[in-house]
Amino acid sequence: QVLLIESGGGLEQPGGSLRLSCTASRPTPNFYAMGWFRQAPGKEREFVAGTLWGGGTTNYADSVKGRFTISRENARNTAYLQMNSLKPEDTAVYYCAAKKVKTPTWTEWGQGTQVTVSS
Repeated sequence: QVLLIESGGGLEQPGGSLRLSCTASRPTPNFYAMGWFRQAPGKEREFVAGTLWGGGTTNYADSVKGRFTISRENARNTAYLQMNSLKPEDTAVYYCAAKKVKTPTWTEWGQGTQVTVSS
């Protein structure tokens, strides 16, 4: 089991940027996928972005394409979510998660970090 710890949330104005970090408690095998999810008040948790620890393809929710970028720094066991051109509707608790590739269930979850976009 790997512990995931998010950081980097906060309050930002519309149009601004934030970078979230997700640090794993131990090196994560390349056959793991890593994802970012978010949950706004009164809404279900939704997928935001995903990638592989070993590199390769990335994928994004349509609502964040062109604005958010997922990346990773394996030497630091850390994944990032760069969020640009933030909108009020991006306000949510953001979670990072990990799972073995080709398995349907995300098995490891962080505690979440609050992102608020407001003027």
